[in-house]
Amino acid sequence: MVAVVDPDLCVGCETCVDECPSEAITMEDGIAVIDKDNCVDCGTCVDVCPSAAIHME
Repeated sequence: MVAVVDPDLCVGCETCVDECPSEAITMEDGIAVIDKDNCVDCGTCVDVCPSAAIHME
């Protein structure tokens, strides 16, 4: 499983960027982008996202 961002729900708060233990999340044009190669499938970003824009797939 890998984390996936719904760009329509992402509010660009960067909370997931700060909390990601593998530094797999960056911001592009105000939207979180997850590097699937660096994601360790921990789900931390899902737990901290205030807009429920991230889910595991």
